[in-house]
Amino acid sequence: MGSAVTYQNWSQISDSFSIEDQTKGARGVLEWAYSYYDEDQIVYASSFGAEAIVLIDLIYQVKPDAHIVFLDTGLHFLETYEVIEKMKSRFPSLKIELKQPALSVDEQAQQYGSALWKRDPNQCCQIRKVIPLRETLTTKLAWISGLRRDQSPTRKDTQFINKDEKFKNIKICPLIHWTWEEVWSYIREKDLPYNELHDRGYPSIGCFPCTTAVESGGDSRAGRWAGSSKTECGLHA
Repeated sequence: MGSAVTYQNWSQISDSFSIEDQTKGARGVLEWAYSYYDEDQIVYASSFGAEAIVLIDLIYQVKPDAHIVFLDTGLHFLETYEVIEKMKSRFPSLKIELKQPALSVDEQAQQYGSALWKRDPNQCCQIRKVIPLRETLTTKLAWISGLRRDQSPTRKDTQFINKDEKFKNIKICPLIHWTWEEVWSYIREKDLPYNELHDRGYPSIGCFPCTTAVESGGDSRAGRWAGSSKTECGLHA
């Protein structure tokens, strides 16, 4: 422990996990991650969406005091904050951190003009999500993400372990083989708390100015930055 997975063998390790168990490899990936990395070298960057609820439950089984960071942009739905509090109560030993950007929403408006997310959503995401996560990952060798391959075409090639060019470390994605239906079956089976917006047509939930409901059967990312070509906040680009 204490050294990063070398960029020469990350793909080989990623291919070594069996997906024949009930968690489609997720439990094995997490067991490897939390045994390979010291606890101060790895963090789960959580959105507290449906996939996150599943991951938190699985992480808790492996590392009950794991560090979880939520990028608190100051623009999230009330329901998102409510589910965070419910998860804190359900998993009290987890170290859940709400990471805020350097600028408050009001300070951002003063410096860049009001409603930056309408005029330049990429810049807004950079300030409120990308930079805060980069600050968090400065001292980390790896981070965990809830990406699934069937979420969108841009995520179809995601591996269990990925070389992260943006943050210059390793990104671990335990749920890549899970379907949306399997995520929800797990949540219901475990009777886990979840964001109530999922019941109102929001499969993917981000900041309220940039998230809309999706028609049944639509792409799970279709409700993010609707009406624009933007599909990612920049964390996974």
